[in-house]
Amino acid sequence: MLIGLISDTHDRLPIIEEAIKRLNEANVELVLHAGDYVAPFVIPKFKDLKAKLIGVFGNNDGDHELLKKRFNENKNLEIRGRFAVIQVDGLKIALLHGDEEELLEALIESGGFDVVVHGHAHTAGACRRGKTLVINPGEVCGYLSGKSTMALFDTIKREAEVIEL
Repeated sequence: MLIGLISDTHDRLPIIEEAIKRLNEANVELVLHAGDYVAPFVIPKFKDLKAKLIGVFGNNDGDHELLKKRFNENKNLEIRGRFAVIQVDGLKIALLHGDEEELLEALIESGGFDVVVHGHAHTAGACRRGKTLVINPGEVCGYLSGKSTMALFDTIKREAEVIEL
């Protein structure tokens, strides 16, 4: 299965639209969003995804209740709070924003997850820590790094590729 990974969209609508277009072109079967949508007006844009989106809140997501309401307006969008466990293709995936660094490190070091997906640092990359693959898709918004990025994760090959938008 090919999974799209995004984070830190920060209200940047034109780049969000480009990310959605690229995810659809890649025929991803699932999209995981590691938080920081920021404003509720962004959420309806994700209805254009062909795949289901599962997301978590980030530290810049203010109005959680209105964000939840916007998510619930589309059956293909799901928000799970600050942390989610996704089981797919025999893999146990942890999804969180990553602003709670001690929690992020504890999840990685626990060895309880095959994959840990996080955002917050706005720096794209993937590395192995023990048996755990740690993936940060970077920032869709491109505000801090100057690069708008996302990632594709192949559950069969167990490899991630960072894509510049």
